[in-house]
Amino acid sequence: MIGGLAALLLCQLAGELLARALHLPVPGPVLGMGLLLAALLLGGRVPEAVGTAADGLLAHLGLLFIPAGVGVVLHLDLLAAGAWPIGLAILGGTLLALGLTGLVAQRLLGRR
Repeated sequence: MIGGLAALLLCQLAGELLARALHLPVPGPVLGMGLLLAALLLGGRVPEAVGTAADGLLAHLGLLFIPAGVGVVLHLDLLAAGAWPIGLAILGGTLLALGLTGLVAQRLLGRR
């Protein structure tokens, strides 16, 4: 499991270094995830150590939401003050994402 965690963290580090070196507007962990995907596709399979580490992280995924929940409770007055714009942004973003996903799915399925 330590080897798998090390591989995941090395991908994150590589992504962070790329993002900072190239001044990209993409977060380093997202680039690291892309690098991990590329490595897994090139390897043709998921190494057992990486799979075990990923399963361990996914088993405790709920714990990662605790800081976000604390932030929401801590800044509840700010969220209440901007409830309408935040609500409209969430609603608009959701509708836009659903619409674009539908259009992309129609185009992809139409090409079959």
